[in-house]
Amino acid sequence: MPVQPLAELIRFARHNSPFYQELYARLPDRVTHLTELPVVPQADFWRANSPRHNRLLTAPLDEAVVFRSGGTTGSPKFSYYTRTEWREFTAAFGAGLVTAGLRPGHRVADLFYAGDLYASFNFLLDSLHRSPVANVRLPLGGAAPWESTAATLEEFGAQVVAGTPTTLCSLAERLTAAGRTLPDVELLFFGGECLFADQLPLLEAAFPHADARSLGYASVDAGLLGEAVPGSDPRVHRAFTPYTLVEILDEADLPVEAEGAPGRLVVTDLRRRLMPVLRYPAGDRAAWVDRDAGVFRILGRAEEGVRVGPVSLYTQDVHDIVTATDATGEVSGLQLVVRRQDGRDGLALRLATGEPAGRHAALGESITKAVLEQRPLYANATTAGHVNPLAVEWVRLRDLAVNNRTGKLIRVVDERPHS
Repeated sequence: MPVQPLAELIRFARHNSPFYQELYARLPDRVTHLTELPVVPQADFWRANSPRHNRLLTAPLDEAVVFRSGGTTGSPKFSYYTRTEWREFTAAFGAGLVTAGLRPGHRVADLFYAGDLYASFNFLLDSLHRSPVANVRLPLGGAAPWESTAATLEEFGAQVVAGTPTTLCSLAERLTAAGRTLPDVELLFFGGECLFADQLPLLEAAFPHADARSLGYASVDAGLLGEAVPGSDPRVHRAFTPYTLVEILDEADLPVEAEGAPGRLVVTDLRRRLMPVLRYPAGDRAAWVDRDAGVFRILGRAEEGVRVGPVSLYTQDVHDIVTATDATGEVSGLQLVVRRQDGRDGLALRLATGEPAGRHAALGESITKAVLEQRPLYANATTAGHVNPLAVEWVRLRDLAVNNRTGKLIRVVDERPHS
């Protein structure tokens, strides 16, 4: 299906989707500019998009592939693509893989997770299948034992390994602990999560000749978001023009014009009709690098944070503090764990390392001090008896909690009783 004129797509959605008909009820009959539309209210969007009595879709659910998202937080959400939409989605992303570094003849191991309506494994496999360059596809998945995964990578001389950063780092940890490396690997394609600088030393130890790169930026609900822009910053992507329109909006939902100014990323897909995506919040914060060229940098999840008693903390802020304090790169993973004890909330920083915990007592003290200095509200709340003291826990990377279905790191673990 070709890219549709915006006015025609809006007209179609208003006429065929009860949700959009209601959302746009007060708009003029003809709308031609994106900023005339309200940003989609996500809670209402997903309430309308239920498997039964769906009010979002523009046609009966007679032909589609169904995927689930939202598995790490909140209720599961379902996304629908016709076979034409899915083919075009994966073909566009497959072309972007060439920009990311895929070369003719590359042997690519797909370590993403499959099953339970999760999309990433099938999505990458179909994108490779429809990529404009020949490649050899190794559909291993993310749940296979690491020994068999490593053996297959060695047997086929795989040059590209693709998966979430958590999966790639977990494999790297197992390999280094066994005294093994995979020197044939040239590219580590990551997606689904951000890759942080503190994870690179572990990956370099296990894959000494590999370059870690984003394979592209997409999600099953929002669709195409950005193709990788090779360079020193793996968070930089370019909008998939002309298939999608990407906006960065401020707190008043006005377009951000200035480069470098943060805002939330909003996307409009000009080819999806069964489940229209019009000014849909992608869930990430971003900033323009080159607005005219559609190049932006992902800054982290828009909503990802934690509230401990009266104190709010953003996971990205805590991660940045830990990285700045950890000068020698000892920490390879971080998780925020919230607990309740003695009638008070408390936060523990679960830090992953390849060495015994006792060797890092001084670093743990330095990290605790740095967090409290830069987030004095937590120290004040502790002194006032409102929250328990900040704690540090040292674990192996494999001990960090991950989503069993997706393999993604759960960055905030809430262990408080909620009954």
